Amino acid sequence: MYVLRRIMALIKKEFMVILRDPKSRFVVIGPPLIQFFFFGYAATFDVTNVRYALLDQDRTSLSRELAADFSGSENFQLVRYLNSIQEIDDAIDSQDVRIVIHIEENFTKKLLTDSAATVQVIADGRNSNVASVALGYAENIISKFNQDQLSGGGSDPSKIFLSIDDRAWFNSNLLSRWYIVAPLGGTISMVIVMILTSLSVAREREFGTFDQLLVAPFTPGEILLAKSLPGIIFGLIDSMLLVAGSVWWFGLPFKGSIIALVLIMTLFMISIVGIGLLVSSLSMTMQQALLGSFAFIMPAVVLSGFTTPIENMPQWLQTGTLANPLRYIVTALRWIFLEGAGIADVWPQMWPLMIIAALTLPPAAWLFRHRVG
Repeated sequence: MYVLRRIMALIKKEFMVILRDPKSRFVVIGPPLIQFFFFGYAATFDVTNVRYALLDQDRTSLSRELAADFSGSENFQLVRYLNSIQEIDDAIDSQDVRIVIHIEENFTKKLLTDSAATVQVIADGRNSNVASVALGYAENIISKFNQDQLSGGGSDPSKIFLSIDDRAWFNSNLLSRWYIVAPLGGTISMVIVMILTSLSVAREREFGTFDQLLVAPFTPGEILLAKSLPGIIFGLIDSMLLVAGSVWWFGLPFKGSIIALVLIMTLFMISIVGIGLLVSSLSMTMQQALLGSFAFIMPAVVLSGFTTPIENMPQWLQTGTLANPLRYIVTALRWIFLEGAGIADVWPQMWPLMIIAALTLPPAAWLFRHRVG
């Protein structure tokens, strides 16, 4: 009980340090709101490659010709063949592919009898930019296929033989803002938590209060715990506010589980606190701590999949993103918002965050004890 009172006294002190300082209060409240609206309204992406799966239920020379037009395009990359309609759900849900090309049965028969045939293109609307561009690429290929068939068959050139039936899952209107705003709660709160925790120990050293902590009846572990909790709490508050703003201001649908959201955000904050405390323990001044924070923040954002798809990066860089905690929260938030994911669905994004926290918190604690000693 005595230990608990000591820890609570330290936690209260950390909250007071942050809340009494006008600059610290602004860092907690101002930048998240500013960045939220800035990123929410301004972001565009270019698409260089689109992974797709092919479901050819006709299996004739004409259907293979159309399929070859897709596989021969530099805009598409064929990564999977499907054997049934039931496999489409798994291909899209797992994000193995961005679109599915479905050539219906009797495709050739309809074309040869001057009946309208349909090619269905199903796009993953979670990345609305990729989906809309991919549908445009598909329309161009199908339009060219139509022209080739008409010119080669001597049919009436006003006749359109082949039409495209496009559908976007999880974001039927292909609003790019949904894709951008969904992970903002994790991205922006990471910046705040990283700055708060990285400055915590360095601030004590620079202000000359670190020695007072050394003579106080607190163990290094208790001090470290007290410096961790405010960052986690403020990060969760910021992230929940931005999630609410995403729904009520930008009109994003929230289809997933609130419990899954809070749980994975908590794990994410713990992993970021571990990195922040590691930076803080290595820094002797606040300037060093800030430089260390931004040295982490900028690559983390770029390599998270927030701005550009990870699969478009070189393979060695894709492997490097596995150590980036922001990668997992960006993916999880998009799943929760747009796909309706629950705890079981986001579990593949949760356990890497646990590993990152387990690998960063112990070294931070060891460095802190070493510096104290």
